[in-house]
Amino acid sequence: MSLDIKIHNGNKTKKTSFIVKMQLNHKNRGGNINKRNIFFRHYYRWILWFFLSLYFFTSYFAGDDQSSPSSTTIKTRNLISNHKTSSSLPSHAIIESSAIVNQPHTSIFSGMKIYVYDLPARFNADWVTASERCVSHLFAAEVAIHRALLSDSSVRTLDPEEADFFFVPVYVSCNFSTANGFPSLSHARSLISSAVDFISESYPFWNRTRGSDHVFVASHDFGACFHAMEDMAIEAGIPEFMKNSIILQTFGVNYKHPCQEAEHVVIPPYVSPESVQRAIEKSPGNERRDIWAFFRGKMEVNPKNLNGRYYSKGVRTAILKKYGGRRRFHLNRHRFAGYREEILRSVFCLCPLGWAPWSPRLVESAVLGCVPVVIADGIQLPFSETVRWPEISLTVAEKDVRNLRKILEHVTATNLSMIQRNLREPAFKRALLYNVPMMEGDATCHILDALSRKLDRSHRRSRVLSQ
Repeated sequence: MSLDIKIHNGNKTKKTSFIVKMQLNHKNRGGNINKRNIFFRHYYRWILWFFLSLYFFTSYFAGDDQSSPSSTTIKTRNLISNHKTSSSLPSHAIIESSAIVNQPHTSIFSGMKIYVYDLPARFNADWVTASERCVSHLFAAEVAIHRALLSDSSVRTLDPEEADFFFVPVYVSCNFSTANGFPSLSHARSLISSAVDFISESYPFWNRTRGSDHVFVASHDFGACFHAMEDMAIEAGIPEFMKNSIILQTFGVNYKHPCQEAEHVVIPPYVSPESVQRAIEKSPGNERRDIWAFFRGKMEVNPKNLNGRYYSKGVRTAILKKYGGRRRFHLNRHRFAGYREEILRSVFCLCPLGWAPWSPRLVESAVLGCVPVVIADGIQLPFSETVRWPEISLTVAEKDVRNLRKILEHVTATNLSMIQRNLREPAFKRALLYNVPMMEGDATCHILDALSRKLDRSHRRSRVLSQ
């Protein structure tokens, strides 16, 4: 059979003629050529498959080591961008959640030893005898930590020569005013100074380090500045003899402040575990939360101007004026014995600043499953290195309280269920409560974990290393 194609374009004629001839030849050749073509076709297909497989295989393992950081970066960027785009709704609640608390393991600080000074009763026990409130009010962390250390044989040592740290148990928050019932701090500096004089005269350990391996508790409004009013606290500052020591304090901010110019650990205010348990036992048990936004406490309708200072910087007054009487806001200015039962019924619990940025409401609301709404610019929350506060609370800027309803509605419509689920984590609740004896993962345990990261201040360790 023959085929003759004529195309005037020479190049095209040649090309077309060639293709046709090849097709004809292929058709007219024998089976051997056909088998050879099939062989080469399979051969090249196999080679192509091999190299493609090799490429994808090596690409997978080359990128495997970097996959986690990449995905983490993407998630982080998404969270940051989401926060920025919703600046009108400033919530720090995070939708995705992993472990809420990085649990301290006792093995981390099992080698650390703490010597607890046996001070005369006038520095501690006598205050408890004088008033039972000393062991249960919001500043009682100083008592709870002391008792927890005395009960823990794994960390406490009776031999001061083998101690890494020295705990100075002075109760300065138990001098309750007869006028208003609040603790008076006017005696705090002289009481602690007297205790330091006692240990420096009776033991050699303070003098050899100027107190750098000594630990104090200052569970007051502005920590070791020992004053309830910020400007007065700043003016007084931390006593010179304490500036070289470690201070466990409820006050903490994320900016430079004279009242945290010593080595310190931010700790939670004291809330009695027994009172929490009693509130839970009194609740109906159906976990029904029929109060949407809750606050009970001091709110001044017309805040007093005390030398240019306003209580709560006027934040609580702004909340009362904007949302007082609103159906979804349960705001009350008066004390109530069933206060914690109200928290158990609430979805959001407002935690605005008072004179100081921190408040026991933060702990009370969190351990009772109510989402803490922190309204205190610049506050540093307790154990922020181990407790992932953004996953179990909201942060609202003081200037944004006028948008509070919109902010809470936004969270309700997006990630409220995730935050509530995180709040039910037992590890998180344990981290905020003090127990005697100390329990694994409780507040004292987290304090010891924080101290174990400061062992470079241990005179004993530095002496061993030098030898």
